[in-house]
Amino acid sequence: MKDDCYNDQHDPFQLAMAYVPWQHFDGIFENLEEAFQTGTIFPELDLPFTGRRCVS
Repeated sequence: MKDDCYNDQHDPFQLAMAYVPWQHFDGIFENLEEAFQTGTIFPELDLPFTGRRCVS
């Protein structure tokens, strides 16, 4: 069965490009229970959500 949607030629434009900066970790949580509660062993990644709730 021939797929009419598929084209052998590549599109001249890229679909997407990601920018992911290098992360530098300075240490880990000493207390593993605290790391478990925050969801990461890296203190630099402990960024709690502080957004507001949408109210209509």
